[in-house]
Amino acid sequence: MSVSPEKPSVRPFTFDFPESDLEDLRARIAATRWPDKETVADQTQGTPLETTQELARYWASDYDWRKVEARLKALPHFITEIDGLDIHFIHVRSPHENALPLIVTHGWPGSIIEQMKIIEPLTNPTAYGASASDAFHLVIPSLPGYGFSGKPTTKGWGPEHVASAWAELMTRLGYKKYVAQGGDWGAIVTDLMGVQAPEGLHGIHTNMACVVPPDIDMALQTGGALPSDLSAEEKTACEQLGFFYQHVSYGLIMGDRPQTLTGLADSPAGLAAFLLDHDARSLELISRAFAGRPGGLTRDDVLDNVTLFWLTNTAISAARLYWENTLPFFSVKGVSVPVAVSVFPDELYQAPKSWAEEGYPKLMYYNRLEKGGHFAAWEQPELFVGELRAGFRQLR
Repeated sequence: MSVSPEKPSVRPFTFDFPESDLEDLRARIAATRWPDKETVADQTQGTPLETTQELARYWASDYDWRKVEARLKALPHFITEIDGLDIHFIHVRSPHENALPLIVTHGWPGSIIEQMKIIEPLTNPTAYGASASDAFHLVIPSLPGYGFSGKPTTKGWGPEHVASAWAELMTRLGYKKYVAQGGDWGAIVTDLMGVQAPEGLHGIHTNMACVVPPDIDMALQTGGALPSDLSAEEKTACEQLGFFYQHVSYGLIMGDRPQTLTGLADSPAGLAAFLLDHDARSLELISRAFAGRPGGLTRDDVLDNVTLFWLTNTAISAARLYWENTLPFFSVKGVSVPVAVSVFPDELYQAPKSWAEEGYPKLMYYNRLEKGGHFAAWEQPELFVGELRAGFRQLR
């Protein structure tokens, strides 16, 4: 079913940012008051001054927002109101009529920019050497408070609410059978769709599996004793999670005092430094890109996303998702639908297959990859696309 402009509940969406917005951005970058350099030779104090200054130099002098804006405008955008809030989404129908409908959800500090590289290979696989039987109809929404979606003015838009809204969105688009995918917040939203199990949802794929046994998750956060019979994979996962829990200060402040981050709405350099420091591996990857050694993500990739945050002024509204959340990030949620899991080596933690089998009773696919990190669709789109094709194959 295609979306018609005459359909009252779904309307086409267009956007435009005047040149004055970009001039103001460049002027603010030029006026940045810089902090002192960090007192360590590594990244243990956060985003290095050198990285932020090189980002700012490139952003103000060489970066061209209009390039990604043109690519975005070439896609079909829509808005629909769900529970009083405008939800923005990209909706690309495959030319192959038997394509499987798929809703893909980004996370923080991401946006629809994360998924742009996977749209064509997923919707038109025959143009990329794959079979028509691998085709997807693709829906890519912006989370509430992110990008072009509405900014909630009252509380209540936690991940459970987003999950139910996504089910309503797919129903509204006429999809009676569909699958869902997500990473970061998208993984949690997608898991919760699997918990709520709306009638049309036939399965999910995650690249950040929420399968940590609750007792282990609690022990890692409180310093309690871990089970003595952990396998080598499980011990490694615990070490990775323990490290992350010690370095998730950005999530803690957004979860407790998002409005205090008002400076992110006023300083482009401050916004960029904050968005870059999601996790140690991602920061290292991005820092290399701004040092002239890109691998997976380019300088433009990073700034496309940061600039969208800036132009839409969504740093604070996006942060409130952490404040709304009452659920643990990684522990078992109770998913009841079939699940496919892809484990990338530089993810926050590498989910052991034993935990995936226990946490997802209907686990239908599990694969560990040799490269890629937290922003898998953005960083390693070819591998990511291959995982979605393989993971959902048995549900067609």
